[in-house]
Amino acid sequence: MLIESISQVINQLIVLQTIYMIKRFVIYGLTGWILEIAFTGTTSILSGSPRLLGYTYLWMFPIYGMAVLLEPIHDRIRFSPWIIRGFIWAGIIFTIEYLSGWILQAAIGVCPWDYTNRTPYSIDGFIRLDFLPAWFLAGLLFERLHDYLITVQARIK
Repeated sequence: MLIESISQVINQLIVLQTIYMIKRFVIYGLTGWILEIAFTGTTSILSGSPRLLGYTYLWMFPIYGMAVLLEPIHDRIRFSPWIIRGFIWAGIIFTIEYLSGWILQAAIGVCPWDYTNRTPYSIDGFIRLDFLPAWFLAGLLFERLHDYLITVQARIK
């Protein structure tokens, strides 16, 4: 009887944690889309377009959503200096971007964000080293969002 009660509580906690994780996946995916559209729209003015056309790829939603899997890393580096954390995030994001591009190219024959011949700072068309400042900041923004989501989740409980 006691074992069954404990088992039920554990199962309920697992279900609840899974629901929270799915919600954060969606929040990270949507946030990534919004930031990418804002970034590409803002940078379009540099190419002479006053329309501020922003865009993203449907493939990016699950890639951004998987930031939920990076939360434990944030928990481990949380007390490191911000500059160290920013470089850690930039390295992680470069790695994820490279691997995602490589996997998509292998699976569908093309990397949607192919940077080939766009800049001398491209590596295999999958990443652009000149995006380091953007990824540095994106990682630090992710930390803020993660902390906010923890706060909201604590209030709901």
